[in-house]
Amino acid sequence: MRRHMSANNAAAGFTGASFPGFEHWAQQAQQAAAGLSHGFGDAFKQLQAMQVAPDAWSQLQSDYLRQASELWNTALAESHASDGAPASAAALKDRRFADASWNDNRLAHFTAQLYLLNAKTLQRMAEQVQGDDKTRARVRFAVQQFIDAASPSNFLALNPEAQQRALNTQGESLARGLQLLMADVRRGHVSQTDESAFEVGRNVATTEGSVVFENDFFQLLEYKPLTTKVHARPLLMVPPCINKYYILDLQPENSLIRHAVAQGHRTFVVSWRNPDADCVHWTWDDYIGQAAIKAIDVVREIAGTETINTLGFCVGGTILATALAVLAARGQQPAESVTLLTTLIDFSSNGVLDLFIDEQAVKLREMTLGDQAVSGPGLLKGQELATTFSFLRPNDLVWNYVVGNYLKGDAPPAFDLLYWNGDATNLPGPMYCWYLRHTYLQNELRIPGRLTVCGEAIDLGRIQAPVYIYGSREDHIVPWDAAYRSTQVFKGRKRFVLGASGHIAGVINPPEKKKRSHWIGKGTALPADHQQWLQNATEHPGSWWTDWSQWLAGHAGPLKAAPRAPGGRGHVAIEPAPGRYVKQRA
Repeated sequence: MRRHMSANNAAAGFTGASFPGFEHWAQQAQQAAAGLSHGFGDAFKQLQAMQVAPDAWSQLQSDYLRQASELWNTALAESHASDGAPASAAALKDRRFADASWNDNRLAHFTAQLYLLNAKTLQRMAEQVQGDDKTRARVRFAVQQFIDAASPSNFLALNPEAQQRALNTQGESLARGLQLLMADVRRGHVSQTDESAFEVGRNVATTEGSVVFENDFFQLLEYKPLTTKVHARPLLMVPPCINKYYILDLQPENSLIRHAVAQGHRTFVVSWRNPDADCVHWTWDDYIGQAAIKAIDVVREIAGTETINTLGFCVGGTILATALAVLAARGQQPAESVTLLTTLIDFSSNGVLDLFIDEQAVKLREMTLGDQAVSGPGLLKGQELATTFSFLRPNDLVWNYVVGNYLKGDAPPAFDLLYWNGDATNLPGPMYCWYLRHTYLQNELRIPGRLTVCGEAIDLGRIQAPVYIYGSREDHIVPWDAAYRSTQVFKGRKRFVLGASGHIAGVINPPEKKKRSHWIGKGTALPADHQQWLQNATEHPGSWWTDWSQWLAGHAGPLKAAPRAPGGRGHVAIEPAPGRYVKQRA
């Protein structure tokens, strides 16, 4: 197999007659191809050393030798073709090589074919590595990361489309790419959108409202009614603290906040402070007691109601559920209803994120960021977390922009969701470490009485409010089966709805767009097996928002005159929404 890996070097000998000016790049291409060859060779050696079964290894080697020989022989035959184009051009179907230049140029075509063969073989080897399930999953993930990074499309010397762009623009594309690269170096991250096109409060997070309460942990936003009458019970939304709240209020046409206000709900939202050096001692208990529970109390005070409707998104849902369990332990049931969007409660199996969590990894975080840190608690920097999430989908969220921004010199277009995605937030070390250990690692939140939060032994089963549970079918952060497991934890009335698409796009799906679809189960049965539920569910076109709106209206109480001013009962408007906290940059 190693003998045929040297084909990458030989590939550099094809000058590609159909690509004018290619000779300028030949030497660089040869060096880059040689580097990839050595990289793939090292990867093969490392995987072989990880105890691949002998029979499987023999079969893999035989298959690779045969396919590499066929590829090399075809390349030799094409090198003598008179028309200059490879006869097997149609074989390139990977979208990274969709541009015609990958098929028109012999060197590029051969390099891409060899890369795809090496990638497929490495993936097959990773599948054959012996070990426990978590070890094998980690190997597969690491191999895929290497494969994605090693794509010839990521290298100027091997990317004919970027090279042709440079020639056609007389080097301007390379100059623009360098400018974009330097700008991103200053920002500290790869730009996924034109960040200058957006400003919080100007064209994102624009739903009209006021800050009616604030403390060190959060600001509470109340939104101006869009209807003359509102439901008696208000709605409190708790977004994730690992991102900023305005994912729920990007633009008027895709704002869940505005949708709720338009449906006649007096809507309040938690806007988390972006932690800085003054916040390094904050704990999970602080987020529950000083933030979530405090927000619940203030909304009840302002609205003058015993109960309110509540919604939590992602980690915000975990925080909300924990807060309601603490209050239940104190004999309080302030929630008339609970909505959990792509939320983890039972952390038994959480997809790719589980690969990063084990005792050693958590202990390291505790000793560098948590209360056990020698130099004291620290902050988990927002950009570190954002980079981790991006590399869960590297071709879409990393290499796509490396190629487009730096190699082609194309500034990324304006996209509100990706602007939000790049607006990172920090996390206090003690809070983050507690969350890692007691949820992802030890999965204790679902076990009655196992955890003590804010001085109370918590039991989520004591929350009496009906729960609306939403999962996204292609979610890679909260896999939908993980979201579905919440149906087995709560004891009251429950409704589970499955939406199409991923963690964000599945949630932010306004009905007016008439996009995607959602699944609703037949009857109220929620079996333990999520696939059994899906087999008996019915797919409906369009957004899940309409189903949720109907469900929520049933818990919101009668209509009454909308308030004339924000706040009330001792709480006055402090400043206009979106407030100061959301504008703090990490």
